[in-house]
Amino acid sequence: MAARRAPLNEAEREAELARLSRGDADEATIRRLERLAHWLDDRYRLPGTGIRVGLDGLIGLIPGIGDAASGVLSAYIIYEARRLGVPNSVLAGMLGNFAVDFVVGAVPVFGDIFDIGWKANRRNVRMLLRHLERSAR
Repeated sequence: MAARRAPLNEAEREAELARLSRGDADEATIRRLERLAHWLDDRYRLPGTGIRVGLDGLIGLIPGIGDAASGVLSAYIIYEARRLGVPNSVLAGMLGNFAVDFVVGAVPVFGDIFDIGWKANRRNVRMLLRHLERSAR
């Protein structure tokens, strides 16, 4: 299992965004996607544990529409990545993360537990940031 990358602190995030030098509109989009991923995957800490859960896991508990609603929000991150010019190879990886989250997340109970650990939205934003950093060099 791959080691988890610690979330960027404020100073690291600012430095990374400055290195990207993609313009104000793209910087605002990146910040918006980071916030969305945080809300979807990590917003709340389960009391007494270090486990973080977001709206993706909570909305997914609603039978029928929960997974579809969180899927739309997750797809928005991929849409914006496409708009920012991310190549198809990176988009394919992002779609893979999305597909695993959506398909496995749809399985009652197991999928909800899986959703808490998978964090596809954070993975996708990290992939986007990695691509932008490489292309800025």
